[in-house]
Amino acid sequence: MAGQANFRQLQELDRRHYLHPFSDHRQIGERGTRVITHADGVYIYDAQGNKILDGMSGLWCINLGYGRQELIDAATRQLKTLPYYNSFFQCTHPPAIELAQRLAEVAPPGFTRVFYTNSGSEANDTIIRMVRRYWDIQGKPKKKTIISRRNAYHGSTVGGISLGGMPAQQAQGDLPIPGIAHIEQPYWFELGQGMHPDEFGLRIAGELEKKIRELGVDNVAAFIGEPVQGAGGVIIPPDTYWPEIQRICDEYGILLVADEVITGFGRLGEWFGSQYFEIEPDLIIFAKAVNSGYLPLGGVLVGERVAEALVEGGGEFYHGFTHSGNPVSCAVASAAIDIMRREGLVDRVRDDIAPYFSRLWQSLADHPLVGEARSAGMVGAIELVSDKARRSRFHPDKSVGEVCRDTSVAQGLVMRHVRDSMIVAPPLVITRAQLDELVDKARSALDITARKMAA
Repeated sequence: MAGQANFRQLQELDRRHYLHPFSDHRQIGERGTRVITHADGVYIYDAQGNKILDGMSGLWCINLGYGRQELIDAATRQLKTLPYYNSFFQCTHPPAIELAQRLAEVAPPGFTRVFYTNSGSEANDTIIRMVRRYWDIQGKPKKKTIISRRNAYHGSTVGGISLGGMPAQQAQGDLPIPGIAHIEQPYWFELGQGMHPDEFGLRIAGELEKKIRELGVDNVAAFIGEPVQGAGGVIIPPDTYWPEIQRICDEYGILLVADEVITGFGRLGEWFGSQYFEIEPDLIIFAKAVNSGYLPLGGVLVGERVAEALVEGGGEFYHGFTHSGNPVSCAVASAAIDIMRREGLVDRVRDDIAPYFSRLWQSLADHPLVGEARSAGMVGAIELVSDKARRSRFHPDKSVGEVCRDTSVAQGLVMRHVRDSMIVAPPLVITRAQLDELVDKARSALDITARKMAA
């Protein structure tokens, strides 16, 4: 009873004082929060004693699992040595330097420089500044417009929301800011009915060329995209999509920006999702799994032509943050990369655990509630439908995605819902037995959800 009393007290204090991110605060106060108290491996535990398999790696970030002593030790050592110093005024420190070297070693060819931020949102804001500064240096100051995609997610700052393509988010704050344009997303299940995926991929990618011509190439600075749209619902583009995007960017001479906040550091079985899709971006955004989410850290990997312009001809770049290159965050990131290399984690994902996950996840496609099951590397999505043959959606009042999410947690599994899609991104250290458990619990949640929808 003492534990239950403490849980209620925590819930009440939370209701009174904590404004949560991306939350309806009235609703969250009425329903009460789930209080997570500790975690180990791929499991989290709440204040009521429930053990829950974390099918979302926290928020796409806990790739190495919870409780990794090597990461805790790296943070502790650095806190004792140098807990903080800035990178302004011609200063630096070993953790930022050492991590920069490691990033250059694991990044795709041509990426030898890094600009540090505290998050993916800040990294996307940095992209806006950096891309426009690059074209200023080239003597083309009119090239300011960045083209993104509908239903994309690039963070929640003013710049990040503007780059993203989610109307409900942009409606709060009169966004997007000027100089941002959007084209359609490569969402075959939703938009490509009646078309072969390859045909659809080429057609949707072709919207970039149309938009460049509409805006005028002299005004377009860059195209930005997530290799796989994560928060948008794990939208995996057809095979033809990214090669055509690459061709268009090359032909028109605009910068290609890969937002790898989710797909970086092994998630797709390569160090970066750009390598998985065989594209050659000019800039790569990273965050989250760079240090397995243990501390805030993000940044931009800067390709050769942009780096050369900034270093050789740019003068001062008026941009940065108090904690750019925070020594503790960087030390933990170096330790995380060392673990991934030592354990061969990227190879394990590509050659073993992702193929196993794909087979298991695809087995859910036979469920009456599932219109499609798709995956790439260690991300997966299932589309919830009321009619498989017609791919008909449930009425919005049914809130089927939310019902399935809550049902899943009650079954001991964190799955996230995006509208009527259920998505997962489990830790990369998950075992085959734990993947069996994940899919078994997902199927159980689908069974219960189907009964609730039929009631």
